Amino acid sequence: MKTGLVTDILGNMSFEEMLDTCVELGIESVELGCGNWSKAPHLQLDDLLESAIKRREFMVALEKRGLSIAALNCSGNQLNPSVEGALHKEGVEKTFQLAGLLGVETVVMMSGCPGGGPQDQTPNWLTHPILPQHFEMLDWQWNDVALPYWEQAVKSAKENGVQKIAVENLGYNLVHNAETLLKLRNEVGPMVGMNLDPSHLFWMGGDPIAAARELGDAIYHVHAKDVRLERGIVDAQGLIDVKPMESFASRSWNYVALGYGHDTAWWKEFFTVVKMTGYEGPVVLEMEDLTMEPLTGVKKSMEMLKDTLPRDFAAKDPVVAR
Repeated sequence: MKTGLVTDILGNMSFEEMLDTCVELGIESVELGCGNWSKAPHLQLDDLLESAIKRREFMVALEKRGLSIAALNCSGNQLNPSVEGALHKEGVEKTFQLAGLLGVETVVMMSGCPGGGPQDQTPNWLTHPILPQHFEMLDWQWNDVALPYWEQAVKSAKENGVQKIAVENLGYNLVHNAETLLKLRNEVGPMVGMNLDPSHLFWMGGDPIAAARELGDAIYHVHAKDVRLERGIVDAQGLIDVKPMESFASRSWNYVALGYGHDTAWWKEFFTVVKMTGYEGPVVLEMEDLTMEPLTGVKKSMEMLKDTLPRDFAAKDPVVAR
């Protein structure tokens, strides 16, 4: 279980500076944003697709530091009925192509969220269906939009040499928990598995440890990301919070640095149960705590990650870039 980092959090650094920082912090792999929702601060998708020389230079920069690519990430909403959906579909396809050219096995992405019907212009995430019309909308979203798209996406991924699509369990998506991931997987096959991100289950009121047990070998990737339920606020207001993330002082819950929401004992059990399922892939830190400086949050989170992963972190000489 290698340590990893979603590098967007260090987007203020150049590619080379970010890699050196990863080495200094004991990070062993990187997950690189390729566009869509990510600003892709460390990867120029079109340039790498067009130039074998640039691809080689890119990989050499990683290899000489002893770093590997945990995954490419093209998270977005490719099922959005607006023009954004078409742009995100293109981003997904290009990411599949680049993964094949770089020999990256895993692509992380979202399942997407369509509109509520053929005439809608905005996505509609149904979380409380109670009327017959709501269930008709869900049926249309899955059977008329999502499954046809995903059948083609799986085919494209295979053609480009991708081995695993790790779908993240984020809210605002059709796939947001174990049940919905397995529903998609049962329809389109084992190319699709879960990028298990415990933070999202926390704010939806779920138990990531129970989810890991249910998913079993359908876990294809793991994000180490924490959430804190804010005392006094969540008790009065509940978990549904539509205030922007920047309003962290008044929100019911917040994304926080690892350990600032759940303690060492919890993370040790989570990582151990994930390993029990047979998962041996990277555990990739995603740091989105707005109450501290990005690098500070990464450092504190890495300390927790090293302390809780079920493996030995023996001291070793740092890799020096030459």
